[in-house]
Amino acid sequence: MIKMDTNNALVVFQGKDIRRVWHNDKWWFVLEDIVFILTESSDPKQYIQKMKQRDKLLAQGWVQIVHTLSITTSGGKQRMNCVNTEGAFRVIQSIHSKKAEPFKRWLAQVGYERVQEIENPELAQQRMKELYRQKGYSDQWIEKRIRGIAVRQELTEEWKNRGVKNKSFAIFTNEISKATFGKTVGEYKDFKGLKRENLRDHMNDLEAELSTGL
Repeated sequence: MIKMDTNNALVVFQGKDIRRVWHNDKWWFVLEDIVFILTESSDPKQYIQKMKQRDKLLAQGWVQIVHTLSITTSGGKQRMNCVNTEGAFRVIQSIHSKKAEPFKRWLAQVGYERVQEIENPELAQQRMKELYRQKGYSDQWIEKRIRGIAVRQELTEEWKNRGVKNKSFAIFTNEISKATFGKTVGEYKDFKGLKRENLRDHMNDLEAELSTGL
């Protein structure tokens, strides 16, 4: 249903394009594109205004949710209203459309699953394994990934016990990364063409073995 096109900075949703831009370490999506696709309104700007009138709480928090950013269009750079992923889900909650319903049901399902995981933490690990399988990772890789997560948690707990502040974790992690790969975490992500994606999720078996603790 959703496909990322990193080269063109677009999200393809059901064959239609949602423009996006990387800003403050997050993807931001053009609000009008989202509204047009989910409502098929001939005037998405007008729909957005009516939506804000209908949802007073959304209107009150509008400046926190929506940012005006520079977007590449066929006519050049333009300033357009954009939302990040969290903001997009909030806006979708206020869209009255059949196309928006699958998103609302999915959000309800995710919320329910999160409650289940709080009650039974083993479910979180089971769902994580299944998610990695769906992405095509082997069971062997998945076990290494889960073991790496456990080691990382033990390491950060040890740092905390020794009085290390959270803001120093990144410094220590970069030192481990430089000693292992000759690059900081940020440099290694750039080398692999990653942005928000988790670096360890894009490591091969050898890299995963070497990077325990990152």
